[in-house]
Parts: sequence; C-alpha cells; structure tokens
Amino acid sequence: MRTGGAARPTAVAGCGLALVLVASGACAGCGSSDSGSRTAAARTTSAAPSATAPEALCARVVTYWSRKVLDSHTYGDYQTMGLSNGQYDILRNVVDAARATKKRQGAAAADQLIVRRARQGCQDWYRTGGPSNGPWQ
Repeated sequence: MRTGGAARPTAVAGCGLALVLVASGACAGCGSSDSGSRTAAARTTSAAPSATAPEALCARVVTYWSRKVLDSHTYGDYQTMGLSNGQYDILRNVVDAARATKKRQGAAAADQLIVRRARQGCQDWYRTGGPSNGPWQ
C-alpha cells in the first residue's frame, strides 16, 4: 500500500477541474477576449476619479485655513498648514481683509469674503504660473 499515491490523483483532479473551469469560461475574469476587453475598459473608465483643478484645491485649502486663522492673533506656520509660500501669501491677504470686514459687517460677511477672495487669489496665482514661479512658490 502506497501512502503517497493518494495525493497525486487529488492534485491531478484539482488541476483538471481548474482546466475545465477555465476552458468553459466559468471562472472569474474568463470569457471571450472581446467581452474581457470591454469589461476591462468599462472598469477603467468608470473607476477613474474626476480631477480637481489646482486652483480649486488651492481655494479650498486657503479658505479652510483662513477661517481657522480669522479669530486668532497669529497666522501660524505655513508649512504646518501644508501651504506653499504663494498660498500663504494669499491666506494673509484674505485674512487681513476678512478681519476688517468682520469688524464692520459681521462674521457672515467675513466668511463670504474669505470664499470669494481665496478663489480669486488662487485663480490669479495659477494664471501667472502658480507654484512654478520659484523654489518656494
């Protein structure tokens, strides 16, 4: 009686079953090359995330930090905030204007100004080259 003989037929049967599944197209990802190509193409195009323009990302970050900084007496460190030097310049201009507006017209007007000025500042900054203007820009 051989003890090693029992493992072989099971292994061969397992490989044969896998071969039958592959040949019949019953396993995941199998099928005709045409349907596989369409499936892969559909996954590629439907799974692609939408890109956000750099100006919009800049405005979002500057708006966020401008709101945080508005009521404080300091601006903090731009690197800790994750801002570039150019974004930090925009933030300082936005916050200075928002502080003056908040004193005259209130918090709601200051918040609207922050959104508007951050968007405009970032659009202007990217229109003239954005962060590629210099090593710390």
